[in-house]
Amino acid sequence: QVQLVESGGGLVQSGGSLRLACAASGRTISAYAMAWFRQAPGKEREFVAGISRSGGSTDYGDFVKGRFTISRDNAKKSVYLQMNSLKPEEMAVYFCAARDSGYYDEYVSRSSGRYAYWGQGTQVTISS
Repeated sequence: QVQLVESGGGLVQSGGSLRLACAASGRTISAYAMAWFRQAPGKEREFVAGISRSGGSTDYGDFVKGRFTISRDNAKKSVYLQMNSLKPEEMAVYFCAARDSGYYDEYVSRSSGRYAYWGQGTQVTISS
């Protein structure tokens, strides 16, 4: 199993940037495809970005439009989400998630149900 802890959330002005980090402990992170999801009050959990276990494939929610970048450092057991040009409607709790992945598996799933391991989330607040 793997345990995930997010950090880097906080208050930022509209148009600003934040870099979220997800630190893993337990089993090596290199065995997992990783993703970021977000959930605003009263809304369903939404896929933000994902990265394959090798880092060779990435995918982003349609709303991202080049503003976010997901990356991973398996040696540091960490995954990152750089978010630029943030909008007030993107205020939410951001979650890190992990999915068991085969060695040659480059598939990035957008479905939250495919991810077995979750962090507790980090709040992102955006002022207009």
